[in-house]
Amino acid sequence: MNHYEVELEAAAERWRALGRAPIDLVLVAGSGLAVDLGAPVEGPEPLADWLPFPVRAVAGHGHAVEVLEPRPGLRALSCRGRIHGYQGYEPAQVVFPIRLAARLGARVLVMTNAAGGVRPDWPAGTLAAVADHLNLTARNPLWGEPPDDWGARFPDLLDAYDGRLRALAHEHAERLGIALAQGVYAGLPGPSYETPAEVRMLRTLGADLVGMSTVHEVIAARHLGLRCLVLSLVANPGAGVTDAPLTHEEVLETGRAAARRVQSLLAALLADPRLVPARAAG
Repeated sequence: MNHYEVELEAAAERWRALGRAPIDLVLVAGSGLAVDLGAPVEGPEPLADWLPFPVRAVAGHGHAVEVLEPRPGLRALSCRGRIHGYQGYEPAQVVFPIRLAARLGARVLVMTNAAGGVRPDWPAGTLAAVADHLNLTARNPLWGEPPDDWGARFPDLLDAYDGRLRALAHEHAERLGIALAQGVYAGLPGPSYETPAEVRMLRTLGADLVGMSTVHEVIAARHLGLRCLVLSLVANPGAGVTDAPLTHEEVLETGRAAARRVQSLLAALLADPRLVPARAAG
């Protein structure tokens, strides 16, 4: 597998050549969940400007990057929209923006996604912090030979979803009066939605949410040492949980309806210095 080591270094060098400072955090917004966190200090720019391969559009998924400064001393690279494997991308392409963010100095990854609800008691609109995942994509961004200096050949994913960051999210959600559940996310390749039998299988395996993203990005981020926080919005019940058919339009509409809650919670987290501790002197 091509891990794009040369292209990643070239993109990072171009960033520095533009006189841009390192970043501290990378923020990736999911389907219909792009929120306004203030005016960017750099950008927005097309994501394609930073990728060594073409970007294919999907309805409801913008592809832009910008730099935010939600509080003094914190620079966040915000990716509005993400690359999905079901579009024909290899895992190393899906995680290219995450690996680039790491090359630019990011230490924390914050992601949002829209998911199907596996639990019958989680209706559309439920917001949850992801505590663990099931990678059922049959792919992994670490296949092949990634550079040795990126991380361990067999990285431990015990803490893939950082417990302290989840606790911080729950703290702010409670203060803001936002209901925040917690659960396990099952990542499938897509792009078709799951069958009722598959949803029953996922429930048996211990999944609470199901979607077509996230797991590869988190694996790559942890491999590079980033701490991860993922907020997942139940955009629709999984197939068979209700009798209603599933549509992409429903996913986008639920995301738009929840945007204010997601925006409030993200703004509170980004304003909290505990999310990304100050860099060590020197």
